[in-house]
Amino acid sequence: MTEQFAADVLICGAGAAGLALAIDLARRGISFRLIEKMDEPFHGSRGKGIQPRTQEIFEDLGILDRIVAAGGLYPPERRYRDDGSFSESDITEHQDPTPAEPYHLPLMIPQFLTEKVMRERLLELGHRPQFGFELIGFEQDAGGVTARLAGRAGEETLRVRWLVGADGGRSFVRHALDIDFPGKTLGVRAIVADVILTGLTRDAWHRFNDGDMVRQIMFCPLAGTEMFQIQGPIPLEGDIDLSAEGLEAMVAERTGRDDIHIQSVSWSSAYSMNARLADRYRVGRVFLIGDAAHIHPPTGGQGLNTSVQDAYNLGWKLAAVANGANDALLDSYEEERQPIAAAMLGLATKLLNAQKQGDMRRGREVHQLDIGYPGSSLAFETPGRSDRLSAGDRAPDAPIRGAAGQPTRLFDLFRGAHWTLLGYGVEPGSVPPRVDLHIHTFSPSGDMVDAENHLRDIYALSSGEWVLVRPDGYIGAIAAAGDVAMLESYFAQVGLGLADAPRA
Repeated sequence: MTEQFAADVLICGAGAAGLALAIDLARRGISFRLIEKMDEPFHGSRGKGIQPRTQEIFEDLGILDRIVAAGGLYPPERRYRDDGSFSESDITEHQDPTPAEPYHLPLMIPQFLTEKVMRERLLELGHRPQFGFELIGFEQDAGGVTARLAGRAGEETLRVRWLVGADGGRSFVRHALDIDFPGKTLGVRAIVADVILTGLTRDAWHRFNDGDMVRQIMFCPLAGTEMFQIQGPIPLEGDIDLSAEGLEAMVAERTGRDDIHIQSVSWSSAYSMNARLADRYRVGRVFLIGDAAHIHPPTGGQGLNTSVQDAYNLGWKLAAVANGANDALLDSYEEERQPIAAAMLGLATKLLNAQKQGDMRRGREVHQLDIGYPGSSLAFETPGRSDRLSAGDRAPDAPIRGAAGQPTRLFDLFRGAHWTLLGYGVEPGSVPPRVDLHIHTFSPSGDMVDAENHLRDIYALSSGEWVLVRPDGYIGAIAAAGDVAMLESYFAQVGLGLADAPRA
């Protein structure tokens, strides 16, 4: 007899990572519960940068335009000298969009607004987080996970197929699994506070005493709000007064100005910077995503973005296995995402060291457009494509046209919960249709037209080649002309060979 589950997935933690996973599962028709032990949504701006790669993901999830409308671009950096004079420069290197990379500038939006947009999108899909519910215990076996929750009405027990810990740096799920969290404390303690203040303009990110880890203080106008975010290092030990009066005194001491007044404090925190990475991302039917799997200094704006991308990687794999794919597919989550987090921690730490010297510049490396999985067990290609776009790389965008003449983009073809197979110079019908696979062919009799050869040039395609794009926008396979057998093998590995099988 088939076991009955309360839901396929229990997501513990309704921050950006948990919400991204919930949205992805919701659009795939996978049942879940999203719980959060806090009684209400987080209202601070701990993460405020949305990198270009995450913008692409948000476009796919249907929220990018709302995110852009709710936030804004980063202002220039204004560095004050002791005599009151200042210099200005851009925080990030400005590059124009290209056909392959339509987004090139990080967006600024405080975390609480990002999560608000995500909750609204989730509600459109028929779901909402359950606040005031805490995971207090769980056990797993070969068939599923039995979880115990504590909520306003008391305790309850539910049975699910998988549990995902998106419950932050102090993750209960990680501790319960006894997963090591090695790394180091970086010897920097800092404050962050969202405040209403007077005395500074909103046209710049104001920085005083840059590079001085005793007196440094920064004021960033938070796009989409009337607030500023205050940041600055503090002593490693001792209590810090984070009231409006306490912050105003610190501001006066560090800036030497008496005209900056703190009117109110919306949210504040004093924290020690760490760089830590979980030894494992999966134990049986339990997974870690986001800060539960990796914590880092905030330099470079990498954390929230990496967390969202964890969820984006895991969501389609959970859905595939729920619908009949081999469970081994889920092993690729840790295989692919753990090395990415390790590199992110190294980058954030390097940028922190540069900031200590007053010399932090953010270039392409923070945009996350070059992240990929070329060594993944899910990256197949016909040999001989050296020095060209490879399986495992991010699938670039490109302007194209439909056969009816209307302009469109590759990202429009990719958008949604499906896989996408692109055939260049192939005959329609060469690959049989499958559930969850959209097939588009670029040929005289195909449904798409590479009118300006952007697809050919960006993907470096030869006539007869096939490109299989995963649901998360990475290239799964590239097959040469006539190598359809390789595609068939790949389909079987990821569950696309199950067109006639019953869905869960």
